[in-house]
Amino acid sequence: MSITNTPNGFTLDSGGRRVVVDPITRIEGHLRCEVNVDDNNVIRNAVSTGTMWRGLEVILKGRDPRDAWAFVERICGVCTGCHALASVRAVEDALAIRIPPNAHLIREIMAKTLQVHDHVVHFYHLHALDWVNPVNTLKADPKATSMLQQSVSPRHPLSSPGYFRDIQTRIRKFIESGQLGPFKNGYWDNPAYKLSPEADLMAVAHYLEALDLQKDFVKVHTVFGGKNPHPNYLVGGVPCAINMDDALAAGAPLNMERLNFVMSRIQEMVDFCNNVYVPDVIAIASFYKNWLYGGGHGAKNVMDYGAYPKVNYDKSTDQLPGGVILNGNWDEIMPVDPRDPEQVQEFVSHSWYSYPDENAGLHPWDGVTEPNYTLGPKAKGTSTDIKQVDEEAKYSWIKAPRWRGHAVEVGPLSRYTLAYAQGVEYIQEQVQRSVATFNQLAGTEAGAKTVLQSTIGRTLARALEAQYCADMMVDDWNELMGNIKAGDLNTANMEKWDPSSWPAEAKGVGTVAAPRGGLGHWIKIKDGRIENYQCVVPTTWNGSPRDPAGNIGAFEASLLDTPMERPDEPVEILRNLHSFDPCLACATHVMSDDGEQLCEVKVR
Repeated sequence: MSITNTPNGFTLDSGGRRVVVDPITRIEGHLRCEVNVDDNNVIRNAVSTGTMWRGLEVILKGRDPRDAWAFVERICGVCTGCHALASVRAVEDALAIRIPPNAHLIREIMAKTLQVHDHVVHFYHLHALDWVNPVNTLKADPKATSMLQQSVSPRHPLSSPGYFRDIQTRIRKFIESGQLGPFKNGYWDNPAYKLSPEADLMAVAHYLEALDLQKDFVKVHTVFGGKNPHPNYLVGGVPCAINMDDALAAGAPLNMERLNFVMSRIQEMVDFCNNVYVPDVIAIASFYKNWLYGGGHGAKNVMDYGAYPKVNYDKSTDQLPGGVILNGNWDEIMPVDPRDPEQVQEFVSHSWYSYPDENAGLHPWDGVTEPNYTLGPKAKGTSTDIKQVDEEAKYSWIKAPRWRGHAVEVGPLSRYTLAYAQGVEYIQEQVQRSVATFNQLAGTEAGAKTVLQSTIGRTLARALEAQYCADMMVDDWNELMGNIKAGDLNTANMEKWDPSSWPAEAKGVGTVAAPRGGLGHWIKIKDGRIENYQCVVPTTWNGSPRDPAGNIGAFEASLLDTPMERPDEPVEILRNLHSFDPCLACATHVMSDDGEQLCEVKVR
C-alpha cells in the first residue's frame, strides 16, 4: 500500500485492487484508465493514459502560415472547426490582421453551431448510455411515458402515447434481433442504473431524434464553410462572399435563401435545446440525486481564456469572461494571459517525451515535441502489451499543461463556474432555474455550487452552454442581416495576404472556446514560414498525467472517492470520464526523428 498526499490536495492510495479499463470507448481517440479500489469498492487512486499519437506540430514546420488551419483542422474529425478558428486567429494575431465584422459574425455562428452539435451528440450518443438503460425501455408504459414527457417539457410536440409505443416497438425489434449495435456490451443489469422504464424510453426516443437532427445542424457549416467536417476557413476573414442580388451568382454562396436556411437550422437548435436537451439532462439527473460527486478539479481549480467574443475579437468585450479559480475560492478570480511564459506551461516528467530539463515546463511558443517511450520499473507487461502502467514514471502520450504550476480543469463546467462567479446574469439565471427544477424533481435542496461541482454539474453545464450558444446565434444572425441591409457585404480583409507585407519574425496566439474547453494555438513565423507551432487542447489539460510536483490531472482527480457498484462493470468510471467528452485525437502528439520509421502498416 502506498498513500500519497498530492500538492493539489488529493490523497492517493495505490493499495487495494487494481481495475483497468482499456480502451475507454464512446470517445474520440484512445484512452486507458487504471484505478485502485479499496475493500468498499471506492476509488482511491486513478491513472489516466493517452495511448495514441499524432504529429501535426512537426508537420507544420516550414509551411505557409496561411495554410496551417487546413492541417490542424485534421487533428480531429469531431472538433474540427475550432482548431481552424484558433489557427487563423493565431496567424492574424501575429500579423496584426483585423477581420471585418461580417467575417467575425459568420465565424461565431459556425463556432456556436459546432458547440450545439458537439454537445448534443456528446450527451445523447456518447454519454447518455452511462445513465440510460435501453433494454429497460421494454418494461415502460407508453402512456406513462407520455405523461412524463409532458411534465418534463410540455412544449415538445413528440409526446403522444402512440409515438412512444412506436419507439418501443422499434427498440423491441432491435433488441430481439440480437444485433444490439451501439447498445451491445452494456452493463444493463447493473444496479448503478437508476432510471424508471418510462424515463429510459423517453431518453432513448430523444437519442433517436437527436440522431436525425444533428445532421441538419451542421448544414450551417456547409453554407458558410463549404463542407462538414473540416469546413473551410481563411486568414483575414471567411471564404464565402455575399451577393443579395443574384441567387445563383458565381462565387457568392451567401444570398437571402441561404441565410434564411441558416436561420431555420438555428431555430431547430434553439427548440431542441429548450424542449429536449436541457429538460432531459435535469430529469435524468434527478434520478441520480446521490451522484453529486466526481467534481475533482471542477470543485477546486478551473480555467478558461474567455468565450464568445463580440465583433473584431476584442477581448475586453467577451460575452463570457475568462480567468482562473483555485482551491474552490469563487471570490477570487485571477486573470489569464496565454502570452505570459510564466502562466501556461507544459511538462513531460510523466509523459512519453523528452525535454532538456524534465523538471521544468515550457511555454508553447518554445514547445518541444520529442518522443521518449519508456516503461517505468513498476510497470507490468511489455512495451506492446502493458498490463499495468507505472504512474511514478512516464505513462502517457499526453503532456501536462499547468497554469502557474496548478492543474486545472477546462470545459463548459469551467466556463460556467467562472461566468456564474463573475455575475453574468444570463448564466446565473440559467443555472439557478435548472438547479431549482432539479431540486423539485429530486426532492433535494442542493445549491448551485454543490450541483456544478460534480459529474452531473459537468454534464448540465454542457447542456446549458448549448442552449446559450443557440440563443446567441439568433443575435449573431440578426446582427449579420443588419450589416447586410446597411450595405456592408465585406467578408475578408486581404491587405496583408502577401507575405512581402509581413515582418521578418512574428508570433501570435489564438484562443477559442472549444466544445471541450479552452483551446490555444501558438505560432512563430520567420521569413514567411512557420518556425514553431504548438496546440494545447482541452483534453491535454483535463487528461494530463502527473507533473514533476505530483499534481494530478482533472480526469484522475474526478475519479477519486467515487463508489462503484461492481468494479468489473465500471459504469461509474465511464460516467466520470465521459462527462468531460474526452478527445484523445486532439490531446496527444508525437513525431519520430527524421528518417526513423515508427511502424509499417499493410492493408490487404
